[in-house]
Amino acid sequence: MTFETKKEVLDWYEKQPRALTDKFISEIPWNEVKNHPLDKRFIPVLLYMRDVETLTDLYHRELCRTPTGKDPIISKFMERWGVEEITHGEVLNRFLNEAGFETEETWQEQVRRTVPRIYKANAYLLTVLANLIGKRFTATHMSYGAIHEMSAAQAYRRMLKLADHPVLTHILNAIIREESAHTQFYWSVARLELRNSTIAQRLSRFVVDYFWQPVGQGSLAKKRTHYTIGTLFGEEEGLAWVDKTITRRVSALPGFSGITTINEVTAKISRNMRPEFEMS
Repeated sequence: MTFETKKEVLDWYEKQPRALTDKFISEIPWNEVKNHPLDKRFIPVLLYMRDVETLTDLYHRELCRTPTGKDPIISKFMERWGVEEITHGEVLNRFLNEAGFETEETWQEQVRRTVPRIYKANAYLLTVLANLIGKRFTATHMSYGAIHEMSAAQAYRRMLKLADHPVLTHILNAIIREESAHTQFYWSVARLELRNSTIAQRLSRFVVDYFWQPVGQGSLAKKRTHYTIGTLFGEEEGLAWVDKTITRRVSALPGFSGITTINEVTAKISRNMRPEFEMS
């Protein structure tokens, strides 16, 4: 799909039906979850995914304080995006409960309280920088967001493949459909913003090349990020998956030809991941 304006991208996005409707969620065969084995090594990964989705409201508030978030097209997208991501976290938490991993009723608040102060300080500085640069920083926001949405969708696809749990597969296929629509929006708007400015291309490429981190790193503990990346994308097959489904698509954006950062960071994390992990 090729769009010529951000309005066209938003119009397309708003026509995409929700996958995780109330009806869909109510019809998930929750009573069958325990009938199928779930490898315990995937519990920390599912918790990480749940928490990343839950913190979307934090990212949303940060973006709203910048020229990117004040753009009426992007703001309209973010309203629905935020709701969908929160739902993903809630459904993953329900699955964990049904699988026998009990969580407290206040788990969402607990996740928000664990965000470190250094992350909040860095987010504040980034907001100041984005406001100083102005609308030219929108390309950076959207490029970074596109990589994160692609990464999330591919993480779910890897989990689906590796866990091989029929109920989880049913849930993740629905989440993937919504994440794919998010990816298309971010990627398409990034392409339009980058196409219009060489300065925006250079700035976006610089930020991704030198400051890109996997989604969730910073707001969540680094060891959790590394465990998730290593579990899903470790070994040659996982690294090849990242290159094929994320890096090659990102490289098609204006100014991103030949990008290697995503592959290099993923490979480094996979090499250094500890084989064991304990949830505190």
